Amino acid sequence: MHPLRKQRLYVVLSILLGTVIAALLVFKGLSENINLFYSPSDLHKAQINAQIRVGGMVRKDSIIRVENSLRVSFVITDFEEDLVINYDGILPDLFSEEAGIVAKGKINEEGIFVANEVLAKHDENYMPPEVAKALKDKK
Repeated sequence: MHPLRKQRLYVVLSILLGTVIAALLVFKGLSENINLFYSPSDLHKAQINAQIRVGGMVRKDSIIRVENSLRVSFVITDFEEDLVINYDGILPDLFSEEAGIVAKGKINEEGIFVANEVLAKHDENYMPPEVAKALKDKK
């Protein structure tokens, strides 16, 4: 093989190998950062201790705050099933009973969702799209 053709072959193979490695790294990074959304009645599909998102409406009279602490426990519902959520942190200002929320965290062995982030709706007309779709599908 001519030396120039051999050099071109090495360049093309190097570019191809670099592209494949970059594509694999991007795919691996994206698959690790995907957070699925579950409604309380779909939660049986989720793995225990896997980072997931859940959403629903905060059930009336379900918010329990621990005195002198940021710890709070509440129940969300999709009007079929309920889910207890424990959260240790500052809740959004718009968090309230009968409001739509999305929580990010893990479900433990006892079936309690331990959240590390809670997002609340922004105004009277806004509901997170995932929550709206899940609630619409359940009715």
